[in-house]
Amino acid sequence: MNVICDKQLLVEAVGNVSRAVSAKNTLAALEGVLLRAQDGRLYLTGYDLELAISTAIEAKVIAPGEIVLSARIFLDMIRRMPSETISITSDEKMLTLIKGSLTEYTILGIPASEYPELPAVNQTTEISLPQAALKNMINQTLFAVAVSDSKPVHTGSLFDIKGGELNVVSVDGYRLALRREKVAFDSDFSFIVPGKSLSEVAKLLRDEEGDIEIAVSKRHIIFKAGSYNVISRLLEGEFLDYRAAIPAGGQTTVKISTRELIAAIDRASLLISDNIKSPLRLKFEGGVIKISCSTAIGKAYDEITCQQTGDDVEIGFNSRYMLDALKASECDEIQLLINGALSPIKLVPLEGDSFTFLVLPVRLKSE
Repeated sequence: MNVICDKQLLVEAVGNVSRAVSAKNTLAALEGVLLRAQDGRLYLTGYDLELAISTAIEAKVIAPGEIVLSARIFLDMIRRMPSETISITSDEKMLTLIKGSLTEYTILGIPASEYPELPAVNQTTEISLPQAALKNMINQTLFAVAVSDSKPVHTGSLFDIKGGELNVVSVDGYRLALRREKVAFDSDFSFIVPGKSLSEVAKLLRDEEGDIEIAVSKRHIIFKAGSYNVISRLLEGEFLDYRAAIPAGGQTTVKISTRELIAAIDRASLLISDNIKSPLRLKFEGGVIKISCSTAIGKAYDEITCQQTGDDVEIGFNSRYMLDALKASECDEIQLLINGALSPIKLVPLEGDSFTFLVLPVRLKSE
């Protein structure tokens, strides 16, 4: 293989596909990036048997060929190159010369034949939606994806299409995040994508106009965004019935500045840490939110005004879970719906129903 390409294009492509590369694997090829040069393009792939990211950049192909190079070392080398173009030349013994201006490295590659084949994604159902919309949907729900494997299906987000509306739902047993968006798709259809895969897809999506094509088969999904293809396995299992989990209405309705509430919770939770856990108390009383916290270190108290209708109520919750939901709302003002001290606190926009976040309360001990 002998290929010459633009340094910036190569660094960006290798950096992006490397995020799907295994850090440590018994199969050495999976710690590398597969490079294939042909027809005036350099194709690059990273794959860890669950997630694959591939792309292609324009290149001057002097001799076509393919090779696997260590992702970490290769990326470090090309980043440090002082030139605007980089040449990559490998011989039949897999000895690879990477050269930019007067700087050159020689490393041993791995035969492309040792690289596992990407899964074939056949008989797909295809959906299309704006890149910016999907990016926003992922970013507003990813925080609630379960981290532990106690119920593996909840380590992903449910994509549920009903009546021309796409619902993306994440749940981890302590909170729920739901984001809605209209889609041009007539059938009812659902699938579950791992949180790790969605995180990588979101990083590749752009805020500008342009659609992302999604092709879903029985076991895999392909996201096609610009020059990138992301292939991920799907999760199997019974996802939570989120429609039944979301309480209707609220005995207490509170409208408040999102930024003010975030700042007040931030201040009051200074005495809480991973080692010193304690719930934050919120007392909604006549248009004032009284926020307090008591830990082994000491006590904190703060209060802010709000627009309140309905009953006064006192509720406790994990401060980090509440902050995650408030930050994900991306609204200047937010509405809190509360059905008593032991019912989940519901966060919704002032208008419309583009998102719904639930945060489960913590039972408070009487002081």
